[in-house]
Formats: sequence, C-alpha cells, structure tokens
Amino acid sequence: MKNGFLKVKCYSPELHVADVKFNTARIIQAIWDSDSEGVKLLVLPELCVSGASCADLFLQRSLISACESAILDIAEASYEHELLVVVGAPLLNHEKLYNCAVVIFNGQILGVVPKSKPLNCGASYELRHFSAPCGADSNIRIGEMYYPFSPELIFECVTMPSLKLGVEIGSDLFCCDSASTRLVSLGASIIACPMASPIAVGSEERALLVAKAKSLTHKCAYLVASAGEGESTTDTLFAPHNIICENGKVLSESVPFSDTECVASSELDLELIASERQRDNTFTLDRYEHENSKFFILKQEKTALTRAIDKLPFVIDEGGDKARARYEKILTIQARALAKRLVSSHSKSAVMGISGGLDSTLGMLVVLRAFDYLGWDRSEFYCISMPCFGTSARTKSNAQRLCELCGVTFKEIDISNAVRVHFADIGHDENDHSVAFENAQARERTQILMDFSNKVGALVVGTGDLSEIALGWSTYNADHMSMYNPNCDISKTLVRALVGYEAARLGKELSEVLSDILGTPVSPELLPPDKSGKIAQKTEDLVGPYELHDFFLYYFIRYAFAPSKIYRLAKYAFDGEYDDDTIYKWLQMFIKRFFTQQFKRSCSPDGVKVGSVALSPRGDLKMPSDATYWAWLDELEANKDF
Repeated sequence: MKNGFLKVKCYSPELHVADVKFNTARIIQAIWDSDSEGVKLLVLPELCVSGASCADLFLQRSLISACESAILDIAEASYEHELLVVVGAPLLNHEKLYNCAVVIFNGQILGVVPKSKPLNCGASYELRHFSAPCGADSNIRIGEMYYPFSPELIFECVTMPSLKLGVEIGSDLFCCDSASTRLVSLGASIIACPMASPIAVGSEERALLVAKAKSLTHKCAYLVASAGEGESTTDTLFAPHNIICENGKVLSESVPFSDTECVASSELDLELIASERQRDNTFTLDRYEHENSKFFILKQEKTALTRAIDKLPFVIDEGGDKARARYEKILTIQARALAKRLVSSHSKSAVMGISGGLDSTLGMLVVLRAFDYLGWDRSEFYCISMPCFGTSARTKSNAQRLCELCGVTFKEIDISNAVRVHFADIGHDENDHSVAFENAQARERTQILMDFSNKVGALVVGTGDLSEIALGWSTYNADHMSMYNPNCDISKTLVRALVGYEAARLGKELSEVLSDILGTPVSPELLPPDKSGKIAQKTEDLVGPYELHDFFLYYFIRYAFAPSKIYRLAKYAFDGEYDDDTIYKWLQMFIKRFFTQQFKRSCSPDGVKVGSVALSPRGDLKMPSDATYWAWLDELEANKDF
C-alpha cells in the first residue's frame, strides 16, 4: 500500500454447477491463498458460488438458500484475512432474485451490489431468473443481518483514501451507459467486474478492448474476473479470461485455453490514477454522497512489486513495426512543426551548429525532413562546424562526413583565435579551465550562428534535448538559445532511439556514420582531449547516466510522484545495473539541478511538443525560477528506507 501500490488478483476457481459446497470450499481456499500472497483485493467471477449456467435451477429455493448460507461461511472464513473479496452469488431480496456481487472484508459483509442490467438477448436469458434493481431496495437480508444493497455502493479505505472500489457485473462491461460511469462519477478509482460470458470467436479481443478503453476514459483501474472451468457446456462454452487494466494499460491478463493458471495478478498504482484525475480538469466528480460509501481499514504495508516498470519510459519498448511507426510519427511531428516555422518566419534557409554529437545529428535529420517536405534545396541548409580547444577528430570528421552524404552546405569556422581574443579582453588565463573557459566557447558559437543566419536570411535551429533542458546542461544564452528548437521535447534516450531508427532506415554509408555517432560518448567538448586525442569531458561522468535522469524526469513531471517513490521505482527498474547508493546520489543531483536551472527554461525558445512530458514555460511547466528544493530532498531522505 505504500506509495499507492495495491496488490490485486482476478481469479477463476474451478467450480461444479449447482454444487455450492464444492464451490464455497474453492472460494475460501482462494481467499486464504491470496492473503498469503499479499493480495489486498480479490475479484472472483459472476455467480461463482452457484455457477453461472444453472439456468432454471436458479428458481429452486434449495439452491438459493444454500448460496445465502455460503456467503455467510465465506465471510466467516475471511476473518483475520485482511483483503477485500468480491464474490458473485444469486440472492433473494423482497421475494425477487438478483445477480449479486458481495463485497467482504475481514469477516464482514460490507455491502451487496446487484447487477443493474440483466442481459436478455442471444444465448442469455437472465430476466427469466433475475430482476433489475430498483431504488427502493436499499438493504438486503443475509442470515439475520441487513446489509447495504445498491448498484452505486463505493467501498472506501480509511487508511488509503485513493482506494475507492465500485462494482459492475457481467454484461454491464459492454453497456455504453453502464454502472461504471456512475461509479466513477462518485469517486471510484477501481472498478471490479465479476463476469460470466460464454466464449466465442473474437469475444476475448472485445472484452480486452472495452476494459482498456474504460480504464483509460474513466482514469481508473478495471478488473475483470471471468467464469470458466466447470461451467455447463450444454449450449455454450465458458473459458476464463481475467484482465487487469490501469489507465488504458494492460497490467496482467490470463488467456483462455492456456496451460497457465486462470489468474491475473499485479499491483495497481492508485497514486498514478489520482495524479491523472487531478491534472485533467475534464474529469469531474458528482456531489460526494457518503450514504453510498462503506468504509474499511487496511494496515499500511509495503507492497512487493511484480508489475513491469519501464526503465526507459520515453522509448517505445515494443519492437518491430509498432516501434518504427511511433518513431516515424515523432520525426514527422518535429519536421512539420519546423517547416511551419520556416515558412511563417519568411526564412530562406536554415542554419545549425553541427558537432558530430547525437543532438545536432538528430536536429540535422529533422531539418532535412522539413526541407524535403517544403521542396527546398538541401544545399540551402547551412551546417557549421566550429572546432575549438575540446573538439575531437572523431566528432569533427563525423560531422563533415554526415553533411557530405546528406547534400547540405558544410562550413568550418575555427573559433580558437576569436575565443583567445575574448579571453584577452576579459582578462582570463587560457590555462584556467574553469566555467568561463568552457562557456566562452559556447557563446562564441552561438554568436556566429546568429550572425551568419542574418547574413543568409536563415533561421537558427536549436538542438538541445529535453534531458539537457531538465538538468540545465547548457550554457545560458549559448546552446541554450536558438530561433526554434525541434528537439526540446525529445529526451536523450529517445534521441538515441530516433538516430538508431534513422541509421537502420537510411543507406549503408549514412548508417555507418550514424552508428559511429551513436557510439561516441556524450560530451559538450569544451575541455581539451586527453593525451591520446580522445574525449576527456564525458557528460554522464559529471551529471550522471541519462537513462536514470530520464526515468526521474518522467515520473517527476508526468505523475508528480514523490522522490522516495521515484527512488523505489528506479531501484526496481534498474536492479542489477545500478546500486542503491548510485541511484540515490543521481536522484539528489536531479532534484537540485531541476530546481536551480529553471531560470534557463523560463526564457527558452519555441519548440514543438511531441509527448506527455514537456517543460515549455508557455504551457507545460509554469514554475518560479527561485523555488527551493529542500522539501523534496527532505521527503526523499525521510522515506528512502521504507
């Protein structure tokens, strides 16, 4: 439960049709097993106490009485087992039979949810046996006690306010005005759907599609537990298909007819859901109605994680055509946005500083796409190499070769003498390799780009990426500045993936150059090379691995997670690659730099947004430049060991 994680399970126990005693024993065993696994919410199928295929046996009082007794036995057996259980059973209320989901916690029945829309078409004839609930039925008697009875019950956890459970049953999953819409409007963050639908060709795909869509549109978790093994095959076949979705993403799924157990299990991130709802003003709740809420208390525990955590959240993890299509879309967005700016600014061409590094390489590839889209001559694109004290032979030759192969105009302007004159002007010793030594080179390069762009009537295209912008890893009013930056929303890990995509797509000679650029250490090249002529100043040695910083950035901005939660997720995602102390050190570095470098982001140039994380001061991140970071560091220190 710590950090908003809740372990959940959808399970289809074996059953015998109308054998309530057998079914009850299997359900109780499932509760005990789930509790030992750390599960806090167990969802069982529709009508699993009796079996969903009893047909006219539902009209037999003997069966219904046995089911009522079974619910009391299940509740009693759940005592001292701290988990919510959603179990399906047929129950009588005021001489009407209802298809119900009973919610049980630690020996108590919290409430009973009747199916709001019994299905009566095709092979289903539920209205032959079950009634639809009406507003007058607010309580139901089970044994000697009365319990809440309504399709709109919300089950809330006192110790975990983001845990609010609603239940809709079976075919309600496919209704456009299903119970889940109302439940979500009442605050439900989890919708449990006990289900018993016969399998048919395409039925699994349809159920998965609808569950994903509901979890996305409702910004919730959606859990489906389907009836299966043991149901009657008189006219139809049931096969368990259990699904756990969270905010449009499938966390776990059990596939029908597989050899694996009929179970889907994972950990929901309820803080993620709460974050999505908080930032989306189109998501609104109805007036909070406490009469619909039933409360329970869970102990605060640390939930062990088994769900997949993307260690490269900006990079598409699916291979093949899906990844290629996504990368192509990103590059197209970048190129079309730049093309529009070139036209609207009445530019005749474009100017870019080319270094032979990853960022300028991606920027160049984007400009080429924009020029091709506009039908402009590539030779009107000026790529300027400006070697100085830290430029290595490898990056310099890669930059020149890349320009030659792409048919752009390559210019080399050595800035060493200009920088030395500047050092003399400001009284700086060239042997003093301080920040003034480094930044003077960067600012000289930007001056040349700006002035040359005026000379040829061009737009200066920036190359700084999202990761550098987040860390402030740029020289103010130097590489920090341009006239338009198509890379501003591309993280360093995504830059690498996009250049790799282009390397695989383009011809052999270009591929060789791009591959060598991919293999070059990331560096601003502002300090002299080592004795062997290799790059001495490596960015990731100074500020930390970009894959870690991109991970921190994604969860810090996208979901506003607390630093301690980000630390926990990073330890899990990068297990075996970085030790805990290393992750902790670079997370502290990220927090400090993110806050102290906001002044650079506050006056950053225009650039196109391509993903869900962006840092533009004009829309996505409105943050004061003088905010302090101590609250975040204190939270990390206080909770890092939990």
